[in-house]
Amino acid sequence: MSSFDYDLFVIGAGSGGVRAARMAAGFGAKVAVAEDRYMGGTCVNVGCVPKKLYVYAAEFGKAFGDARGFGWETGEPAFDWETLRDNKRMEIARLNAVYRNLLRGTEIFDARATIVDAHTVAVDGRRVTADKILVSVGGWPHVPPLPGSEYAITSNEVFDLEAFPQRLLIVGGGYIAVEFAGIFNGLGADVTQLYRGPLFLRGFDTDVRAHAAMEIAKSGVDLRFERDVEAIEATLSGLRVTLNDGSSLETDAVLYATGRRPHLAGLGLENVGVRLTEDGYIEVDDHFRSAEPSIFAVGDVIGGPELTPMALAEGMAFARRQFGGMDATPEYEFVPTAVFSQPNIGTVGYTEEEARARFGEIVVYKTSFKPMKHTLSGRDERSLMKMLVDKASDRVVGVHMVGPDAGEIMQGIAVALKAGATKAVFDNTIGIHPTAAEEFVTLREPWTEG
Repeated sequence: MSSFDYDLFVIGAGSGGVRAARMAAGFGAKVAVAEDRYMGGTCVNVGCVPKKLYVYAAEFGKAFGDARGFGWETGEPAFDWETLRDNKRMEIARLNAVYRNLLRGTEIFDARATIVDAHTVAVDGRRVTADKILVSVGGWPHVPPLPGSEYAITSNEVFDLEAFPQRLLIVGGGYIAVEFAGIFNGLGADVTQLYRGPLFLRGFDTDVRAHAAMEIAKSGVDLRFERDVEAIEATLSGLRVTLNDGSSLETDAVLYATGRRPHLAGLGLENVGVRLTEDGYIEVDDHFRSAEPSIFAVGDVIGGPELTPMALAEGMAFARRQFGGMDATPEYEFVPTAVFSQPNIGTVGYTEEEARARFGEIVVYKTSFKPMKHTLSGRDERSLMKMLVDKASDRVVGVHMVGPDAGEIMQGIAVALKAGATKAVFDNTIGIHPTAAEEFVTLREPWTEG
């Protein structure tokens, strides 16, 4: 009989925490979960799910125009922000209930939990003890300090604005900034996106970054690289934003998407021996144990790939090892991901720069073409597909795409790369015609400069 109130206390009911709690309870552990804000975490409430719903909404804006080339006369479309926002709220409320239901068999505290010592948590006006504590509180948007920063909004607020911003300034160059630029551009806003560097989407393949910038600019987003905000001030008609090049612009809202930080404030980590990395993440070993042996962490707070499926895999591995007696460790190579920009980006494996550093000599295959649909729609959009092959082994080590359905296509490609597929395997695979995806099995000529 344990001397603790719980075998496991989970702080944060996001993807990783819920998966760990469910599985630990399934192994017979007595589990409690504390969540003070979002049942289901960032992904369900202010991340992947509402974002994808809004991406669908934005794509209709272009589809009405595309339809004319196929013989459809649709009249003048009109978008209603309140309908989208309120329907989204109903869907998120449904998912919140689903996540709460998933936690049946655990005790749920709808409150912020604070770590008191290595085995004690203060929550909802009481103190409870646990053999193991799992921190899975995720990240939080960061707005840098600058004059007028109180006028800025983040991804936490943007889904639920009272009024649709006809003019929107987005600050940032990561996937969140790029996705929101596409969403609000598609919904009809006048969107400007600033990034302080020479090209956005740092960490992605250079060809992907350059192609995405070209296509996004063509779609109507005003991209301004090597620019940053100096100050924001309120005016009678909205907000005036002063930039570091001395120019200014008028806008209805300023969305900051300049990075997320671990949501560790008020967690009580100073009361225990948990160590943080230089970047402020919880330092853990290969089995998610912190420097305090009874405290573990998974998900965005540990600084790995900040992806929902990765947090799920980490939560599952933690529960299997700690409560199921299994030797479980997630694999971080060939993790696929998508950016739901417009057009979409899908990627798995190494970038060209990484592949050259890791494998030495590589063979590059790539192609750019107009999607078949747009031969009639008239839309000026081109797709990019790129494949990287380790010359010594013929193994495909990186695949990248910018174009419609890139995320859907890349999931299947990821299975192939995870299985170690060679270029010969791709070449011997029959394509599905006519699809964009078949290009990946018909790339025959290595790409050369010039």
